[in-house]
Amino acid sequence: MKAIMALLLALIAAPAQAAQDYPADPLGSPMWRAHARTLFGDDPVRFDARVKVEFPSIAEDQRAFPVAIDARGIAGVRRMLLFADLNPIPVAIDYRPTHAAPYVATRIKLDQRTPVRGAVQLTDGQWLVSGGWIDAAGGGCSTPPVSRVKGDWADHLGEIRGRAWPQQNGARLRLGFRHPMDTGLVANIATYHLDHLVVKNGDGRLLGEMDIWASVAEDPALTLMPDAPAGGQLLVEARDTNGRDYVARIDVARQSPIPARP
Repeated sequence: MKAIMALLLALIAAPAQAAQDYPADPLGSPMWRAHARTLFGDDPVRFDARVKVEFPSIAEDQRAFPVAIDARGIAGVRRMLLFADLNPIPVAIDYRPTHAAPYVATRIKLDQRTPVRGAVQLTDGQWLVSGGWIDAAGGGCSTPPVSRVKGDWADHLGEIRGRAWPQQNGARLRLGFRHPMDTGLVANIATYHLDHLVVKNGDGRLLGEMDIWASVAEDPALTLMPDAPAGGQLLVEARDTNGRDYVARIDVARQSPIPARP
């Protein structure tokens, strides 16, 4: 009986123990273990410099800070997370590149000096993490969007701009949405943001899917690399937290732009 009780206690304690078994954070963030427990659970986690998290050394505009995650040198990537440890809304995007290169770029809000990280999950379930500290003046999540101050946000809500160019493998897709991306942290302005994005090819095949949080900058800009041929077509479908749908069809150019002569 004692042996059975001991085994049951061990099984109950095992997940809690596993959740604490994360590698030491090279950035020394006070929030690393809390975020790792929430985002990765009991999945294996390790830091890996092959996950390239690219951003400027200082935030010139804490309301629109550019970040790119490039994991094209890693095989078997099925999921990509972008998050900032010390933001009140830590996660910015959760991208699943179903039939796309593991690359995503966007702009996020920063509320203070914080580690900004990219994490990719492989098909075997393990997570690879990288990132760095970024200095920011703060207030990016708690200041009203420019369109709210101007008062013209509703006039342009849901407008989509997009272009796509062929590259060696697939296409490079640039998207821009008009949306206030309200965080709910500004007085008298409720949370309101894009929360889901799907990219398909012209035949309806799913190429990539993304969940989006309010820490993405106002008027979201995204760069993705879906599997689409030159001269093909991409279907973009998005939804916001009020249940409003946005749809656009974007033609892939038949050739890449000719680089300017030096």
